[in-house]
Amino acid sequence: MRAEIADLEGKSLNDVEKEAEEKKATDRQRLEEMESDRAAREQERAAGVGDKRSGRSRSDDGKFLRVPISVEDQIEQASRSVEAAFKDGITRQIVRFALLPEDKALNEDVQWPGGPKQMYREAAGPQTRALLSRVRAPTSNATDLRTVYKPNVTAEEIWDFDGSALVRAEAATGSEDDVQCLVFPNTDTKYTNDIRAIGKAMGDRLVILVNPFWRSLDSWGINLLAPKGKSLAKEVIFDGGYQETYVLLKTSARGEDCVALKAYPYNWQLYAFREDDSWPYGTNVLWLGSTKEEPTSANFSELLNVREEFKLNKNMRYLQRMRGGNGDD
Repeated sequence: MRAEIADLEGKSLNDVEKEAEEKKATDRQRLEEMESDRAAREQERAAGVGDKRSGRSRSDDGKFLRVPISVEDQIEQASRSVEAAFKDGITRQIVRFALLPEDKALNEDVQWPGGPKQMYREAAGPQTRALLSRVRAPTSNATDLRTVYKPNVTAEEIWDFDGSALVRAEAATGSEDDVQCLVFPNTDTKYTNDIRAIGKAMGDRLVILVNPFWRSLDSWGINLLAPKGKSLAKEVIFDGGYQETYVLLKTSARGEDCVALKAYPYNWQLYAFREDDSWPYGTNVLWLGSTKEEPTSANFSELLNVREEFKLNKNMRYLQRMRGGNGDD
């Protein structure tokens, strides 16, 4: 595409590449500034928003939530959701990050040629450690010690080939306030047994499963070597109180780059990226709607179809811009 742009604009490919990098940096900064405005609104509402235990009202379904463009924003948003759920008595949680290296943004393409090992080393590991450095989930009488006492966060790899690890946050206020995360558990019975053992040892303390390699109980198929694997998973995980409290998913619908966000206690929020006037480098995040259940591609398509900004598909907008239009005509 950049070679075509260079030909059309009479520039060298190197010039176009340089402009692309400069625009990408500017775009990332602009998106983060735009999302910070929504973050301010979120914080303003947070004080009056949950149930009786957390003090939040459920009247707002989460339309005000921002899409976290940077890793830092994602960690901050996830930590608030995890803590809110813990205050509501949810001690068994599932967090699904959009896995990003530290120098990448959500609207950039990320490839993992090294598989789960690379995913853990460059994204899941750092993001989980950052999450546990922020989350406070006291079961003791400790008060808000966030700015005073920092937990000691450690990580222990389980099986190197699948990127799995156990990450612990040892609280400065005592072991009763510790938190543990199991990263990349899958449908192997070993992990189900590990989850049961960790849960038993942790009692009322917080346990988080980070980016498990399953979507539902149906992910456990027929396994002759572990014929009771599915029933065990149902008992330990799905009937064991584990709930998704934070999920950030990148997906595609109708050829558009979309985002689904679940941040406890709110409904799923649906968004789409749309190129702006600085295209092909600039993008905006547009809120589409919300769903109570995890959205499907059909949900996204239905919402995209009624938005004027997406009346033309991405290829048609590209062709129109090449002819001198702005993609909105």
